[in-house]
Amino acid sequence: MAGSLDGKSLGRAAPLIWVAIGAYLAAVVGFAADPTPLAEVIAVAGIAAALTHASLAYGVRHALALFVICNAVTFGIENLSAATGFPFGRYHFEVGTGLPHVGAIPVIVGPLWFGMGYFSWVVAGVLLGGGDDLRERADVGLRPLVAAFVMTQWDLVMDPPSATVARAWVWHDGGAFFGVPASNFLGWLLTSWLFLQGFGLYLCRRRDALAGAARRGTGFRMVAVLFYLTGGLAHLTPWLTGQAAEAVDGAGWVWRAADIRESAVITMVLTMGFTSLLAVVRLVRPRREGCSDPGRDQHRAGSDQGNSRPPGR
Repeated sequence: MAGSLDGKSLGRAAPLIWVAIGAYLAAVVGFAADPTPLAEVIAVAGIAAALTHASLAYGVRHALALFVICNAVTFGIENLSAATGFPFGRYHFEVGTGLPHVGAIPVIVGPLWFGMGYFSWVVAGVLLGGGDDLRERADVGLRPLVAAFVMTQWDLVMDPPSATVARAWVWHDGGAFFGVPASNFLGWLLTSWLFLQGFGLYLCRRRDALAGAARRGTGFRMVAVLFYLTGGLAHLTPWLTGQAAEAVDGAGWVWRAADIRESAVITMVLTMGFTSLLAVVRLVRPRREGCSDPGRDQHRAGSDQGNSRPPGR
């Protein structure tokens, strides 16, 4: 059922839940692009939504295990890069200075990785056929790899406006992509793959968790796709409202903020937008059997008749 998250169990509560989801997604689009206090509240709500979705899919215990895996990997690599420049590059955070830190990294950063990482995991599962069995060794390796690319698309959209314009973090040496170095995106791909591979290795041995996720319906997975897409749509509002100022990156290069905002929207449409479109098509389009080839079928029928034996022989 399109009107319920898992197809059956929510009943009359389903419309209210969809309204609440719609209100949250609208708030993301309207207010979440820049690091304001309201945006921080919205981010925390998004993390809670990811944990809730994961708990409904895999169970609370397994969802918390995925949360721990993601935070362990991402805080470790973020601190490594802050100290050495590998793998992202040399940078420091300006946002979250009043928050507790894990090493040099604000405590909100790891959970943010989990929020978008989990939704990217679900999107990748939809793109690969919607299954949650992970029975084959190839599935355990392929889904994390696809999900890592899905996840890194988000950073490709949000890093230039977040770093160079909003200065949520600062790249000390700048970079060719509106002040962001190429190493950052390769680092994102590596980090995303590492913790998402951790998801796959953990879940492939938990048949109960996979069975629970497999029972969830189209609407349940559609929610994850919408949360993923909205992370990119958040950059529409700053672009539409316009910003005539200039932005200076960490290396001192000057960029037009309007160009960065417009490029973020173009990138979002052609990456996150296209990925989400494919996922929606996979969810709403009825599955069909493979197309038959009349010539091949006729040849096969003739072959079968030629190979048949008369009765009694």
